[in-house]
Amino acid sequence: MPSRLGAVGAAAPTDTHARTPQVPAPVPPDPADGIRARRAGAAIARVEPITTARALRGPFDYLLGEELVGRTRVGSMLVVPFGRQKLLGVVVGLADGSELPRERLLAPLRALEPGIPPELVELARWIAGEYCSTFARALTLVLPPGAAKRLSGRRRRAVAAPRHQAVGAAAAEAPEPGPDQAAALGPLLEALRAGAGGRFLLHGVTGSGKTEVYLRAAEQALAQGRGAIVMVPEIALTPQIVARFVARFGDTVAVLHSRMTPGQRYEQWRRLREGEARVCVGPRSAVFAPVAELGLIVIDEEHDASYKHEGDPRYDARDVAAERAARAGALLLAGSATPRPESVHAMPLLSLPRRVDGRPLPPVEVLDMRGQRAGLHPVTTAALAAVREREGKAIVLLNRRGWSNFVSCRSCGRVWSCPECDVALVLHRGGGYLACHHCGHRERAPAACTDCRSTAVARHGAGTERLEHDLRHALGDATPVFRLDADTAARDGVTGVLGRFERAPSGVLVGTQMVAKGHDFPDVTLGVVVDADSTLRFPDFRAEERTFALVAQLAGRSGRGGANGRVIVQSHAPGTRALRFASVHDAEGFVTEELKRREAFGYPPYSHIVKLQTASPDHQAAMAAADALASAIDVAGGRLLGPTALFKRKGLERFQIELKSFDRALAVQEVREAVELVSASRAGKDVKFSVDVDPQ
Repeated sequence: MPSRLGAVGAAAPTDTHARTPQVPAPVPPDPADGIRARRAGAAIARVEPITTARALRGPFDYLLGEELVGRTRVGSMLVVPFGRQKLLGVVVGLADGSELPRERLLAPLRALEPGIPPELVELARWIAGEYCSTFARALTLVLPPGAAKRLSGRRRRAVAAPRHQAVGAAAAEAPEPGPDQAAALGPLLEALRAGAGGRFLLHGVTGSGKTEVYLRAAEQALAQGRGAIVMVPEIALTPQIVARFVARFGDTVAVLHSRMTPGQRYEQWRRLREGEARVCVGPRSAVFAPVAELGLIVIDEEHDASYKHEGDPRYDARDVAAERAARAGALLLAGSATPRPESVHAMPLLSLPRRVDGRPLPPVEVLDMRGQRAGLHPVTTAALAAVREREGKAIVLLNRRGWSNFVSCRSCGRVWSCPECDVALVLHRGGGYLACHHCGHRERAPAACTDCRSTAVARHGAGTERLEHDLRHALGDATPVFRLDADTAARDGVTGVLGRFERAPSGVLVGTQMVAKGHDFPDVTLGVVVDADSTLRFPDFRAEERTFALVAQLAGRSGRGGANGRVIVQSHAPGTRALRFASVHDAEGFVTEELKRREAFGYPPYSHIVKLQTASPDHQAAMAAADALASAIDVAGGRLLGPTALFKRKGLERFQIELKSFDRALAVQEVREAVELVSASRAGKDVKFSVDVDPQ
């Protein structure tokens, strides 16, 4: 495919910039680029400007001045003139000549250091093609932290980031691996020594010692002079694994996450880029860490939905990790107590079937809530009272925040709804407000109906705020109750809430699915899931998988210390398959049955799904664009559903199309071409387009 030409003169971009965009297809890197990059004669830089515009076709040719010839590489970052703007651009290729004469080419204004490793530029090219995005948007994922704000040319002031020293000799020493761990490590260490790459799925029950397996694999990679990336769902929710890597490897570890200041993130990125640190620990964005000589990528809690990025490009960090590992010849190791069916289907399985301390997994009792009043079952209340009597600890999960699900007028039937989204507002009684959990809109909680003036305002359903109140009332002041959900996390911080619960001699932690993620509290002896089947009510083929994982993960938080644990699950559908398998900790049985069901109905991993959305303040515009997309897509053997109207969100009318196909590459190509065509047409004017490949 011929490259696009550089902007001419200082005027606004010509029609070269305005033509229908061509999203780069995933292609192998040009070996000649590396040769040209080392040759002083390569005077033309092919630059991809960093912009979100879909209608912009790059790359564009720029003429390198003497000061940049020989210093510019694939991955170099340049500030370039672009029409009347100055834009950050990334060099994606080098050439001796251009289709335009040199006198018509503009020169970059300056270079920014350090640049992006060339292998990450090519990974971004793959992401753009794989997820129907643009090369420029994909490149934003691999930029150094804060790079887009450095157009002034000022160098970033060095920020002293805290060094990660080992915390005592005892913490840094490994326990010898148990027999199950040794058996799992065998093929992993063999693959690392051979440098053969490959990928494995480590299925280990909660408390089985998966982290020690990760650490041993990382040790082997480092011993061979290679680096490692360790991905976790969220740093704040998985502090133990971060602490163990820091304890084992000390200053060799760099931690990257969004809660750090830009300066701190840049310093950690720089340490990795320059080889001062060889192990990166972080959430999904860690997959783009500039680790040289990559030998290992670990994906902890690989089932977690947070590995799917919500912005454009909507990449799945697990799939990006597999691609990056394959390109680097690195080993990919994914681990979970509740692995995804897709992962079980795709990867060789290693097993850790027992807890390292030899204690059994806690018994799970499923309570039938049919005929019971909403709230806590009498058996649950008694179990919590027993925890209070022995001054123990418990975790209670309700995957719904707020006080009440919605508020209505008993007289006229009015339901308080969001003015920007077609959804009911949730009551947060502590703050005295109603809130939209989609756009963040808030308004004062009503004392009377504004339509009929009635004071008979009813509250329906219960969330974590209401459950916290009920537990405080039931347990008394002697047993502290700690709440962890999006509201308290924003106010007090996740680590703040978890730290207070951990330090307390006794207490109850209540919250949303945050409380089920990777925590290791040895003094927790009771786990409770309230309304366990709520996730089953969503019209999603992964509903049973999510329900199983949520219950099994919460169950794993109990009984990890010296005392036996117990788990109670409240459900209005106690006989459902997900709860039956979760109650006996049978992940293998559940996945086997789930794969049979998906194969029978043609669901992933036996097919592939792509979702497209159009959004506009104007209902007709969003609908017309969706109709145009549906007409433009033609996939032989595939199935197209929609366009279907979605609820209004953040003031935008939305329509969705879902494509189901057995040929992933063909489906992605068809969608990419349709979006390019419609977004550049009259039907696409003032319409936002969103593509989600393999939606979660």
